[in-house]
Amino acid sequence: MAIDATFWVAVSFIIFFGALIYLKIPQKVSEMLDKMISDIKNEIDESEKLRKEAKTLLDNSQKKLDTAHSVSNEILENAKKDADRLIIEMNDKFHKSSEIKKNIAESKISQMKETALKEIKDASIKIAVDSVKKIINTSVDKSKLDAVFQKNLDETKEVLKKINS
Repeated sequence: MAIDATFWVAVSFIIFFGALIYLKIPQKVSEMLDKMISDIKNEIDESEKLRKEAKTLLDNSQKKLDTAHSVSNEILENAKKDADRLIIEMNDKFHKSSEIKKNIAESKISQMKETALKEIKDASIKIAVDSVKKIINTSVDKSKLDAVFQKNLDETKEVLKKINS
């Protein structure tokens, strides 16, 4: 049997694998792979924890946002109600104020009317008294008396016209 290159390759192959087994290379490679698997698993677990924490934070933030929306809507509704109430109150106050001013104006007009009537009566009485005095002082004949009466009547009408104007 001749020793050829194939034999030496087979022998070196066996020596190589024997050296690997002697130096415990497969165990070390296995340990390294187990360590890498363990590290990757730890990273996956940590990333899963971070994902859960992020989801929890997102849920909490969403709840806070929903609460803020509901509070803002409630504030807006209250503001609308307050604005409507204030508008109604201001409208009522305006109408009450205008009614009071109207009543004051009516009472002033009433007082002015009463004053004017009193002045007319006073002027009429004065003219009548003056007429009577003139009649008594000039009691002469009937034609003069009628002329004086007509004159006093015209004066009374003029005074009343001036007062009414």
